[in-house]
Amino acid sequence: MAVSKKEEFSVENIWLADIAKSLSHPARVEILKILSSANVCMCGDIVDLLPLSQATVSQHLKELKRVGLIRGEIEGPKVCYCLSEKTISKAKKEFENLFKNVCKC
Repeated sequence: MAVSKKEEFSVENIWLADIAKSLSHPARVEILKILSSANVCMCGDIVDLLPLSQATVSQHLKELKRVGLIRGEIEGPKVCYCLSEKTISKAKKEFENLFKNVCKC
């Protein structure tokens, strides 16, 4: 039986890998772009902008929210989504550091 060795790595590396995993689907990348360009919280509009079902979009939103890249706020019967600038800023900094250290180009 395979045993996870995840705990053998630093908290920072585990966090960064989790962020990378959450970005590994093009729908999630597109959701971030939509929220960034709108610069406001969006509710059902996200579904209208993607070629996916509401249930599928909800699963992608759930994953982005799980890692903290977006926030979801309940407004009446809807959940409105916004970018989490703090988490995105941290992720950007960590990815820049990773690639700066991996490639001296």
